[in-house]
Amino acid sequence: MATTLAPVDSREVVRCDHCLLVQFRTTNDLCRRCHASLDEEEPEPVAVLPMPAILPPPGHGRGHLNLASSIRSLRLRSGLSQRQLATRMSVPRTYVSKIENEKATPTLSSLERLARALEVTVPDLLSGGERNRQEEIRELTQDPFIAEMMPFMSKLNGMQLSSVLAQVRDLTLRPRRSA
Repeated sequence: MATTLAPVDSREVVRCDHCLLVQFRTTNDLCRRCHASLDEEEPEPVAVLPMPAILPPPGHGRGHLNLASSIRSLRLRSGLSQRQLATRMSVPRTYVSKIENEKATPTLSSLERLARALEVTVPDLLSGGERNRQEEIRELTQDPFIAEMMPFMSKLNGMQLSSVLAQVRDLTLRPRRSA
């Protein structure tokens, strides 16, 4: 595990948490002195069956926002690695890992940077970006451009349809820029 200090000429400077050597990140992500990994290893998910008497029944939650899984699902939906998200936020990758593993709670400014990096709003980030699918479909079909495209969608092959849907999704997720 290493602590990121500051980028120098597009090369990442890190400090090995084992021997404290300050160095440029190596191509194999190992410390030059002690050969320890400069990346914190992400634990493999372990399936643990909860005890029914301890956990509340589904739908009877405590109103707790599951921010960690929300951030992870939005990151994966965007096709980003933890390192790519961290780079967009200008934070160490380990910070993103700690947030996703519920070992750190993001500050309000970090929430704003997370939302901006994931191209969503803070409320979408807090809700996991989950919206009622029927509401989303209804909203899309009310758009004149989409309504005009609907008759042609059934004539597209799978690859064409996937491409069009990806472009439409990008249009809806990215904030519009005013001229």
